Amino acid sequence: MPRTYTGESTLARAIRVLSAFEPDQPALSVSTIARRSQLHVATASRIVAELVAHGLLERGENREVRVGVRLWELASRASPTLSLHQAAMPYLSDIHAVVDHHVQLGVPDGDDVLFVERLSAKNAVINYSRIAGRLPLHASSSGHVLLAFGPQDQRERILRQPMKAYTAHTITDPAKLRDALDLVRRRGYALLPGHIHDDAAGLAVPVFDSLGKAIAALSIIGPNDDRLNAHVPLLLAAARGIRRALNPSATT
Repeated sequence: MPRTYTGESTLARAIRVLSAFEPDQPALSVSTIARRSQLHVATASRIVAELVAHGLLERGENREVRVGVRLWELASRASPTLSLHQAAMPYLSDIHAVVDHHVQLGVPDGDDVLFVERLSAKNAVINYSRIAGRLPLHASSSGHVLLAFGPQDQRERILRQPMKAYTAHTITDPAKLRDALDLVRRRGYALLPGHIHDDAAGLAVPVFDSLGKAIAALSIIGPNDDRLNAHVPLLLAAARGIRRALNPSATT
């Protein structure tokens, strides 16, 4: 039986219920929610019912539970990435029209890159990331630029931790990752062939704010065939455009 934490507020339990949902599993049974949130099934069922009554969750035809429109509305309204998203979308659309592959916008969130937007093509290469999905910073091209241009203490901490390998090309050796991040800083972009999937390559550049802080990564995911490198100038120009859109006084 799932363990129920004592002395925990109803709000804290509701947050654990909401945290049970993942990008690749948007609909869950109450029993799955209870297991993931470590709540008794009866407790989870009661909290789900209250969240459904407020529109934060909703039930499907087969009684499965999914995130409700009201929760999406509130989250979108309060999102700290809203202005970034609005500034970036015209550039993502332009890039997508040129490359006809996946184009993504990711932001740092803890030790992950959180993808807040993605435009895809019908016959584009396989891509493990998705909107509201995450990948660890050490593994993806977006993560590499955010690590390379991010806080040094975070970079050193991640270099000391075990790192998951997605393919034989994923860099999990601290010394090799340090060298790769040094190269990213010198080049101004990250190109990772086959690091998440053998058939895909990722190309990413940082998006800076007016103080020179890397607040996002702009990336293309395409076939692992050495052709993505040709799009580096396009991505760099788009990143500069997003920075100017966010900070009209920025000069670079």
